[in-house]
This record gives sequence, C-alpha cells and structure tokens, in this order.
Amino acid sequence: MRPESLQALLITPRLHLALLPPDAAARVLTYHTANRDHLGPVSPSRPDNFFTVTWWRSRLAQDAEDWRRGTALRLFLLPRECPPVSSPVVGSVSLSDIRRGALQNAELGFGLDAHHQGLGLMSEAVHAVCDYAFGPLGLHRLQANHLPDNHRSASVLRRTGFTVEGLARQSVLIDGRWRDHVLTARLAPSALER
Repeated sequence: MRPESLQALLITPRLHLALLPPDAAARVLTYHTANRDHLGPVSPSRPDNFFTVTWWRSRLAQDAEDWRRGTALRLFLLPRECPPVSSPVVGSVSLSDIRRGALQNAELGFGLDAHHQGLGLMSEAVHAVCDYAFGPLGLHRLQANHLPDNHRSASVLRRTGFTVEGLARQSVLIDGRWRDHVLTARLAPSALER
C-alpha cells in the first residue's frame, strides 16, 4: 500500500483500518477534539499545538514515513458503512517502536471515541492488527500497557489474548504525575505451539 492512498490496510466486519494521508488531518483533529476529555486522563502530555490541523498534517506525514521505514504503523478506525475517503475517525490502533533483529516485537496502543465504547469495535480492531503483526509483519511479541484503573483497556487486552506480566511503577508522566502501568503482552501463535 502506498502511504498516500486512502485504501484501508486492514478490513474487519465493521471497520476499515487505514493509514491516513496528511489531507485527512481535519478528520483526525475532529476525533481528538471531540475526545479531549475522554482520552486526556489516560494520555501523556501533548504538545501545545496538538489540537491544530497543522500539527496533524505533519504527524500524518510522519506516520507514512514511519511505516515506509518499518518502525511504526498508526491506523485509524473508520466505520465501513462510509467510504474511507469521507468516513469519520472513531479511533486509532498503532504498533510503535517496531524492533527487528533478535527482538521482533512492538508496542500496541489504541484509543476509541467515547460514543463508540461497549460495541466491541476496539477488540475487533486489535484482533486484526495482531493477526497482521504476527502474520505479514512476522513479529514474535506485542506489548501493551494500561493504567491500573483503565478497566476498558484491560478488558480489550484480555479479550484479545494479552496476559498480564507485571506492573511498571511510575512509568509514564500523565497530567504532571508519574503513573504506574500494568504490563501485558501477547506472543505470536507459532510461539505458543512450541
């Protein structure tokens, strides 16, 4: 897939998971602005210009470059009932810090629009990304972390095969405080067959 295209990289029963081009910045900004209060308490501090089209144009261009280099993959959740070129953004799921060599792993992250919670959309998206990570990308392990009181994220991870491995004390600066995070991981199915 060319990074500039609007084709979905992955398709699930209800979603297109797409790497969006810079000209989709306004749609991504609309999602983040609408979910500022919802996602803010569980997100690291954001730059001052985070809630601007200019910032998102630059970020989406960087996302395409990161994917081209094989270091990260940020996909946005778009409802399938709308054409991907005009569909609203309802969430995101990403593989960041993709490491090759002896590690073959990545960090999984995700966020979902407050009005779309409880419908199983995030579990659907995470399943698809895990299948892609362990299939075509050839990764061996995915890690995902969440705040101890973020029960929705914990539930998504549990439903999609992640297991708790421990607690990282004061690991992420959120809203001016160092916060603990529950560490979870999932291995490629082939690793579990050994």
